[in-house]
Amino acid sequence: MNRPDERLLLAMIKYDEGDPQRIQHLIKVYTFATLIAGREGIDPNEKHVLETAAIVHDIGIHVSEEKYGSSSGKYQEQEGPAEAEKLLREVGGYSEDQIARVKYLVAHHHTYDEIDGDDYQILVEADFLVNIYEDNLDDATVARVRDTIFRTETGRQILDDMFKK
Repeated sequence: MNRPDERLLLAMIKYDEGDPQRIQHLIKVYTFATLIAGREGIDPNEKHVLETAAIVHDIGIHVSEEKYGSSSGKYQEQEGPAEAEKLLREVGGYSEDQIARVKYLVAHHHTYDEIDGDDYQILVEADFLVNIYEDNLDDATVARVRDTIFRTETGRQILDDMFKK
């Protein structure tokens, strides 16, 4: 196992040990992000950053719950970047630019009006694909999210196929 994302996946699973729901969530977001990025043909470095961010995107939840008694997106975005950086440096294999972008994505993955790149867009879509299912969102919300958030052809196709009535 020499690939940084494999080492990071195992490190993140260990980080979330005893919390299978969070582990399942990150694996699903990672899988959707990888699939969408591959189908959309994004740049290999940007894809690597996206996959890394998908693995650690919710890393701020535990700290948020301990500090604020809440796992709200605002707190995740606030607490996640420092935790992500610690884990990425521990695992190794990431450049300073990659770490900076992953931290940015973790700090903004619940902010939908400032999307500034394919990696950010796909991370948001992948997270929504999982959250829509896990939170059992209603059809009207799914339609609104499709119209306002989803931009990639692949993300929209997966959304439509998953939630077709």
